[in-house]
Amino acid sequence: QVQVVESGGGLVQAGGSLRLSCAASRRAFSTSAMAWFRQAPGKEREFVAAIGWSTGRTYYASSVKGRFTISEDGAENTVALQMNSLKPEDTAVYYCAAASGPPFGLTNYRTYNYWGQGTQVTVSS
Repeated sequence: QVQVVESGGGLVQAGGSLRLSCAASRRAFSTSAMAWFRQAPGKEREFVAAIGWSTGRTYYASSVKGRFTISEDGAENTVALQMNSLKPEDTAVYYCAAASGPPFGLTNYRTYNYWGQGTQVTVSS
């Protein structure tokens, strides 16, 4: 069983920063890509950022590009999301996702077969 665990959410004022971390763990397990999605109250889950390990390419939603950075977090199957210049509209539950299949369609939630429980990010105005 693969466990995906997020950490680092919290409450921050607009213009502030937060760093989310995520680890996908199972013995002898490798991911092909990892990503962050988010879901605000009353809205559908939306793509935030993704990284493909074989190419190192990163992908961002237009709403976060230039403010958020996704990267490996110091070990295999880990990912971090550095969020700067946060806005109230960034308030949501943030979910980490991991893919074990071919790293295509990394902005599509269907690509990912393992998901974390989510961590709350609240940005006050």
